[in-house]
Amino acid sequence: MKLAFSTNAYLNHSFAETCKRLAEIGYRGVEIMADVPHAWPAYLLPEQKDGIREALKKHRLKISNINAFMMHAVDDPRQKYWHPSWIEPDVNYRRIRIEHTKKALTLAKELGAPCITTEPGGPLEGRTWKDCLKLFVEMLKPVVEHAEKVGVPLLVEPEPDLLIETADQYLEFSEYFQTPFLGLNFDIGHFYCVKDDPATTVHKLAPLIRHVHLEDIAATRVHHHLIPGEGVIDFGATLKALDEVGYQDWVTIELYTCHENPDAAAKTARERVLAIAKKAGVDL
Repeated sequence: MKLAFSTNAYLNHSFAETCKRLAEIGYRGVEIMADVPHAWPAYLLPEQKDGIREALKKHRLKISNINAFMMHAVDDPRQKYWHPSWIEPDVNYRRIRIEHTKKALTLAKELGAPCITTEPGGPLEGRTWKDCLKLFVEMLKPVVEHAEKVGVPLLVEPEPDLLIETADQYLEFSEYFQTPFLGLNFDIGHFYCVKDDPATTVHKLAPLIRHVHLEDIAATRVHHHLIPGEGVIDFGATLKALDEVGYQDWVTIELYTCHENPDAAAKTARERVLAIAKKAGVDL
C-alpha cells in the first residue's frame, strides 16, 4: 500500500505550496481537492492545470485521488461540504452536482489521476430511503457513463447522516451498476461512526474497494476527523485486513478539520500510521 495526504487540510495554502510542504514531511502521494483554492474544475485554465502538473513533478508526488466530495466554491448556506447533493428536491441543484462531478472526472483524466470520489447521495430531508436511493441511482447514470468514456472510476464514499452510511446500504446500492468504473471509497472513520467495525467491513466489501481514507474518530462515534492516535480506531487491524484482501493501492489521510495547522497534523499522522503499519506487519 501507498500513503498519501489530502490537500483539503490546506485550505489556506496554494496547491504548489501544499505540495512543497507535504513532500518535505515525507509524503509521496496527494489527494487533490477538486475545489477552491486548489482545483475547482469549472474554472481551471490550461496554465493552472500545467501548474498542478509542475508542482507534482517538482516534488515527486503522485495523485492518489481527486476529491470531488466537497464543494466550498458553491458556498451553499446549508452546508459547504455535501451541498448541492445528488438527491436535492430541486433538479437545478442536482445538475450542479452532476456537472461538477463530470468536470472532475475529465480533470482526473487530464492529470492522470487514478479515480475521483463523491458524496453518497446527500441528506434524506424527510423522504424515504428507498425513494432517495432510486433518485440517486438515476442521477448517477449519466455520470457513470462519462466515467466510462474518460476511463476514470467514480468512487462513492459512505458517510454518516447521508443516504448511504453502512456497508449493507452500499452493497444494496452497488447492485444497480455493473461496471468497473463505479466503486467504493472506503473511509475507515466513517464506517466506525456507524458501528461497522472497519477491519471486518474490509473483508465484507473487499472486491469493491478502490481507494481508502484514513482518519481517527472519538469513542463517542461522533463524525469529526481526528489525527490518528487521538481517537480509538484500531488501525493496525484495519491495515492488516486490507493487506489480507490484497489491497495494494493508496491510503489517503484526510484531516480537513486540521486546516489551522495542517503541517503538524500531516507530520504526526504520517509518523503514527507508519509506526502502526510496521507493528502490524504491513508494508505502507
